[in-house]
Amino acid sequence: MKILTGNDLPTGDVVWWTGSDWSRHVEDAVDVGEDGERLAREEEAARRVNVPYVIDAEATEGGPRPAHIKDRIRALGPTVRADLTLKPADPAAGSWVI
Repeated sequence: MKILTGNDLPTGDVVWWTGSDWSRHVEDAVDVGEDGERLAREEEAARRVNVPYVIDAEATEGGPRPAHIKDRIRALGPTVRADLTLKPADPAAGSWVI
């Protein structure tokens, strides 16, 4: 499985491609297959996301799980304080989409 990630241009938030838009929650990411590089170029050119790139992930019941530890950390949020980690089920986190 391949998924597309990058950073939201105005906020710098880590975002994940949902198939039609960007989400702050890795659980919303979809498999981009062979289209990942093309999508990354198009989204960066449209200035919707900064430095998008394709990563390997595995499909799980809870959604995609990035294969590399760096991207798993990016998916979870800050590691310095447990109360700051991104909790997709938390209503305060919302379903904010770019």
